[in-house]
Amino acid sequence: MKNLAIIGGGSWGTALAIVLASRFSRVTLCVYESDLAERMHTARINDVYLPGCQIPVNVEVTSDLLAALDGAEIVLGVMPSHLARGIYQRMLPGLNENMLFVSATKGLEGGSLLRMTQVITDVVSSDDGFRPRLGALSGPSFAKEVARGDPTAIAIASQDQELARTVQSDFSDPNFRVYTNTDVIGVELGGALKNIIAIAAGVCDGLGLGYNSIAALITRGLAEMTRLVVACGGRQETMAGLAGLGDLVLTCTGSLSRNRSVGVELGRGRSLSEIIAGMHGMVAEGVLTTNAAVGLAHARGIEMPITEQMHAILHDGKSPHEAIHDLMTRSAKSETGLYRN
Repeated sequence: MKNLAIIGGGSWGTALAIVLASRFSRVTLCVYESDLAERMHTARINDVYLPGCQIPVNVEVTSDLLAALDGAEIVLGVMPSHLARGIYQRMLPGLNENMLFVSATKGLEGGSLLRMTQVITDVVSSDDGFRPRLGALSGPSFAKEVARGDPTAIAIASQDQELARTVQSDFSDPNFRVYTNTDVIGVELGGALKNIIAIAAGVCDGLGLGYNSIAALITRGLAEMTRLVVACGGRQETMAGLAGLGDLVLTCTGSLSRNRSVGVELGRGRSLSEIIAGMHGMVAEGVLTTNAAVGLAHARGIEMPITEQMHAILHDGKSPHEAIHDLMTRSAKSETGLYRN
């Protein structure tokens, strides 16, 4: 059995530590907040991000990043996307060429518009030609449900088939089923873009709209996600899988979705700044991803009307009612060629 370092002690990082503890000799969970790390070490509970879920005794909790990496054979990154580059740069002294890297962050880097595996490659690669072996972990997976042992299926995407098989073997157990996929672009973009549609689904709920509206939103949201994925080099079929449709349905309909919850409050008339202030440090990745998604769509010449309207609501102060009106009164389209229209 191997040693695993999980970098990021939010709800998802903590849940992964819980579910993977029995699969590794040692799991080290690196938590940014030193006071929280100390409480987790003592009480075996993440009282901020995942209260009520017991952390196994073989999970070592620390706020020391380099200590967390010591002896690790697999490094699992679960930090917020906007912090990823800085954290990987700080990790450099503790890395070695034998480590396998897995990103479980569902977001895009603002400004550069890079996916997380691209950020890792950019930071960790060396001038002598070294490139990290890496993959992306994504799929429909609420942290609380994973932590309590609900059956869950996710995907590990990598061009490195040996890495994908290793992660599949090391991470899988009877309640946590891991599928392999070679479409890193599709899996990463699917995991990031669905958060934007989930905010839109929450807006619909906050406005008191019904199931017709949500069904239309999910269907058309999947269409525009797929357009961008294909334009960026990913595969259409990936969007019908766990990291596409699976994760999209979960985050658009599940009450545990932070992104959907942000949308609900927007639909009820609260401001974004007020909503974020009430999240107590938790991150709704879709808020940050919207800027990058709009940038990617413009760069690839792809139309993403739902994403563009969500950007206008989140960042330009557009009213949800006006955004929905503009979506519903767009020029008439044919559903033939669903992912081109």
